[in-house]
Amino acid sequence: MKHHMHHRGPGGPRGPRFAGGRRGGARRGDVRGAILLLLAERPMHGYQLMQEMSARTDGAWRPSPGAIYPALAQLEDEGLVVVTREGGRKLASLTDAGRAELEANAESIGDPFAELREAGDHGSLRAAFEGLGGAVRQVARTGTATQRGQVERILIDARRAVYLVLADAEPAETTETGAS
Repeated sequence: MKHHMHHRGPGGPRGPRFAGGRRGGARRGDVRGAILLLLAERPMHGYQLMQEMSARTDGAWRPSPGAIYPALAQLEDEGLVVVTREGGRKLASLTDAGRAELEANAESIGDPFAELREAGDHGSLRAAFEGLGGAVRQVARTGTATQRGQVERILIDARRAVYLVLADAEPAETTETGAS
């Protein structure tokens, strides 16, 4: 049995849910606005919403079921989304009230996907890190004790160099493998 609770306080049907706390950049917590934007395009299942949010941010934002499903339930309670069963799965669709809410708050919602993509090139950074992780795992599995020690020192130096980048400091001279 479904319980319908209509929220009238902040974040309720006419509350300031979208504008709160946004300082010119998207927040990972803006699941609500992202769901409304996606459902304005077409009805989706919760899993599709999670995949689409990840795809539109080049993997920078991967909301969990624990973020998506409660937000969907709240949007449904507020009459902004209707959830129907389709082949044993729940399909969420935007209602007319949901479209009106989205239109009324379009400026404060913005485009959280573009803002997260532009916040940094997370996709290429993640790919580089995963590639490094693969190489380190290979050394851990098949390398000699000497090779593992060398890689450990490289990783310690790399961590320090990354923190220096964050501090806008010049990294110390590093030796490049393969350089002549």
